[in-house]
Amino acid sequence: MGSRVIDVPLSVLDLAPVAAGGSATEALRHTTELARRTDEWGYRRFWVAEHHNMPAIASSAPAVLLAHLAAHTENIRLGSGGVMLPNHAPLVVAEQFGTLEALHPGRIDLGIGRAPGTDQVTALALRRTMEGLSAEGFPRELADLMEYFSEDGSGPITATPGRGQRPAVWLLGSSGFSARLAGALGLPFSFAHHFSAQNTLPALALYRQSFRPSQWLERPYAMVAVNAVCAETDERAEWLSGPAGLSFLRLRSGRPEPLATPEEAAAYPYTDLEREFLVQRREGQATGSPETVRRQLGELLARTGADELMLTAMVYDVVDRVRSFELIATEVAGGLRR
Repeated sequence: MGSRVIDVPLSVLDLAPVAAGGSATEALRHTTELARRTDEWGYRRFWVAEHHNMPAIASSAPAVLLAHLAAHTENIRLGSGGVMLPNHAPLVVAEQFGTLEALHPGRIDLGIGRAPGTDQVTALALRRTMEGLSAEGFPRELADLMEYFSEDGSGPITATPGRGQRPAVWLLGSSGFSARLAGALGLPFSFAHHFSAQNTLPALALYRQSFRPSQWLERPYAMVAVNAVCAETDERAEWLSGPAGLSFLRLRSGRPEPLATPEEAAAYPYTDLEREFLVQRREGQATGSPETVRRQLGELLARTGADELMLTAMVYDVVDRVRSFELIATEVAGGLRR
């Protein structure tokens, strides 16, 4: 098998992908099955991400979905990757995740992002006002959210559940802003290498340089999210990864659609620029046989010094998606430890 490259925990980021010809009901059922199986295999966390107005993604309500997943799993930590704070009043987030923590103590992560996770028109429909939608307001709203969880909060409002029932709070980022803020606050940091690979090393360096010990962490803790599609052969994994690239191209051009089949993705008439874009997007990710993925993840760990890897796979068929995570657990990592 070769040397094991995984001496760090592995986790999962799932977007509840809606396949072409399928439904949100099926997508959520498949996400539940994946959470159950990755719990059995020993993955550390299972996160779902908030997106809106995207036909290919059914994880638009993380708190609701996490409550369902918690009822169908036993050990794996469950969390948001993330809740997009500009879309919500901090009190609402505190009460939702305070409720989750009260129901499932010690198993809930609250990953917070500062982007809306959608277009500005949809973001306005969610928030109903432009106030709070700017990046400048994010640190203040984050401070408000953290205060609602505090056991000795002195404000006039008590989040119930919420006060004293603090989930593990993470900051998410794809640039340096949240990296610096996470370091200054002494919070764990998760970087979106899967769609912002060019910023990974600068952001991680900034996080570590900015880090100040806190009541939550004594030293920096960085998790890197990476696209990872594993199959029995390199060719099969490349085939399975095609729909994710096409989905990203369509989203980038303002034409989001449900996740295409591998056949549709292979037959799509890509321009030279589109092909070049997809090649660049694949750099630093992990796609291939267990041996190939082991090497690629090992290189990523060597470059980043990550304390944990979070794997995501936008694969059309749930059987292939589940199999990818199984191969990584059993053949790439050689068996995951709790």
